[in-house]
Amino acid sequence: MMRTAVGWHVEMEFQEDDQRTRAVAMVRLPDGSEVRAHGHASRHGSDSNQPRVGEEIAGARALNELAMRLLTKAHDEIDTASGRTSHPIHV
Repeated sequence: MMRTAVGWHVEMEFQEDDQRTRAVAMVRLPDGSEVRAHGHASRHGSDSNQPRVGEEIAGARALNELAMRLLTKAHDEIDTASGRTSHPIHV
């Protein structure tokens, strides 16, 4: 049986104007560190104003960057613990 040892909560914040949406994603890890990432979306002038779509795109890009930063952090921790340089972790 698998049990949950920890839980992570990702926070997302958005800033929007008529043309752009910016997103910031942040997760606090059990070791006390925080990992942050940013994403953005731009609306083409001929597109209708749909803030939710901009949030989804900017949010997805921020979460993608957050995932890459977490992979890099894990990779660095593996190298530090092992004392050697290992192969990069890929998605």
